[in-house]
Amino acid sequence: MRASEGLWMKIRIKKEACVGHARCAAVAEEIYPLDENGYIAVEEIDVPPGNEGLARRGARACPERIITVEE
Repeated sequence: MRASEGLWMKIRIKKEACVGHARCAAVAEEIYPLDENGYIAVEEIDVPPGNEGLARRGARACPERIITVEE
């Protein structure tokens, strides 16, 4: 199934490029987990249904643009 059909969404993150602004988590804490130092803790996220808008807003909040939304 394709994300473009609204059936799933995946987030990919260039974790090594995270500088710890934590804006993604400030917008969508339940989508973007941080480690104990305030950096993104994961490289991939399967977005739970119904949270697509929140995931997009969190991705747009990243000043480094290291978060990619696959739809």
